[in-house]
Amino acid sequence: MSGGTGGTGDDNGSRGGAGGKSGADAYRSRPPADAPPPADEHPSSEFAVPDGIAPPEAVEEDQPTSEFAVPDGVVEPVQPEQEGSAFATPATYRARSSPTAFTPSDGVPKVVLTKDAPWQDRMRAMLRMPVGERPVPEVVQRHDEETGPAVPRVLDLTLRIGELLLAGGEGAEDVEAAMFAISRSYGLDRCEPTVTFTLLSITYQPSLVDDPVTANRTVRRRGTDYTRLAAVFRLVHDISTPDTEVSLEEAYRRLAEIRRNRHPFPGWALTVAAGLLAGSASVLVGGGFLVFAAAAVSAMLGDRLAWLCAGRGLPEFYQFVAAATAPAAMGVALSLSPLDVRASAVITGGLFALIPGRALVAGVQDGLTGFYITAAARLLEVGYLVVGIVAGVLSVLYLGIGLGAALTPETVLHPVERPEVQLLAAMGLSFCFAILLQQDRDTVLLVTLNGGVAWSVYGALALTAEINPVAATAIAAGLVGLFGQMLSRYQHASALPYITAAIGPLLPGSATYFALLSMARGELNAGLASLSKAAALALAIAIGVNLGGEISRLFLRVPSVAGALPVPAFRRRAAKRTRGF
Repeated sequence: MSGGTGGTGDDNGSRGGAGGKSGADAYRSRPPADAPPPADEHPSSEFAVPDGIAPPEAVEEDQPTSEFAVPDGVVEPVQPEQEGSAFATPATYRARSSPTAFTPSDGVPKVVLTKDAPWQDRMRAMLRMPVGERPVPEVVQRHDEETGPAVPRVLDLTLRIGELLLAGGEGAEDVEAAMFAISRSYGLDRCEPTVTFTLLSITYQPSLVDDPVTANRTVRRRGTDYTRLAAVFRLVHDISTPDTEVSLEEAYRRLAEIRRNRHPFPGWALTVAAGLLAGSASVLVGGGFLVFAAAAVSAMLGDRLAWLCAGRGLPEFYQFVAAATAPAAMGVALSLSPLDVRASAVITGGLFALIPGRALVAGVQDGLTGFYITAAARLLEVGYLVVGIVAGVLSVLYLGIGLGAALTPETVLHPVERPEVQLLAAMGLSFCFAILLQQDRDTVLLVTLNGGVAWSVYGALALTAEINPVAATAIAAGLVGLFGQMLSRYQHASALPYITAAIGPLLPGSATYFALLSMARGELNAGLASLSKAAALALAIAIGVNLGGEISRLFLRVPSVAGALPVPAFRRRAAKRTRGF
């Protein structure tokens, strides 16, 4: 019992300690009167808001404001959003007090394109400029002012004209210039034409906020007809000239007539021209009358074989193989006969008629002007055709050497120098080449004279002055390109009809034959050396023609440039075609 009572007392004592202190303990814990007030558990700062003053309620903002924000109570004027163009003049720009951020101290150059310059030069100059720096177009041909130009029809006409030019062998730069001239003449300003070997495309963007319109066209067939090419150039010239009004319907009608026009020379005339071309080339390397006749007959036979292969739908590679076998077979047959005939001259003359000089010049020109994809495709085409010629000639030469034919390169290494006869042969070669290219009859005489100039310069340098044949060929080809470009600009036509046939006497026919003959005889080193010489001569022709064309532009008036401010006029530097310094 006592243990239970003690436990109860302990519980009561515990409860008393827990519930509060006793009176003695409370007295002992009371602080004296002069003691400092007790410190708070959390000390406050002297910058704290005193008691009794309510701090302003803070408003939480989603985004902090800037000291440049518009004060409360000031209403900012609302400006309606307008569609602008990157080519428009800035709103803060003033002509009289223009800030230096927009205008240099001497003014912004303004392009002034003279009407006397050919359309090729004017369009090339604008194509090389950025879109924002191109001058505002002056619409040459009229259209409906309310609806504007018919964009799909203009783009379709542009592509059709570009297709004819590219299929006719025109360079990619001139094709782009012609396409840009057509679209700009009909009021389509921001157009970007693109030309590759088989695809043409053009993009027109009305403004920066509108969707661009793109159209393209594929070139599937190519044909050599310089008469049609000249007609297309005349159409482009008439469309881009303000003095001549050519509506879209009229342009389509003229384009259809150009497509329907027949070739100026029939098929039999082309075959005869191929024979005379081979005969003239054989005379250039020292052949006589019998060699002339044999080369002409073999070339005409090869031409007919090529036409037969073309009629059966065979690729052009096999057509060249068939055409090359006929002159080689004629040369082997003459070497096996008892006749004293220079068989090597017969084969060389046949090769002159087959070397693709037109495609070679166009390919190198595209490469020099920055169209590397098109240039690579053209040169690859030339390579395939040359391989076809090599295959046709080598197959016959192997057979002839096996039969014991006396084919030696020494027979034509020292040709007989007959300047008058060779000059007439060179002019006859250019004349026949012009017929094969289906040139206009008005240009045949001019290109024949140009070919005579080319051979005279080459003979004077290589034979008389004993200059390196590659350098002499490049100089002669440069004069051909110079005169051809000047004649074409005088006639407002393409330069190809005045150049391509004139370089015929300079083609490396004999060097190519030496290379093939050495390979057939097993002399690989001599064959590769002669083949390298032929390639160097071909490149010299192409580069010389292009350089002559570039030099001819120096004789034309350069479009003058006037500053935006009243400063003296100065000449603008030519825009870069490709990357460079």
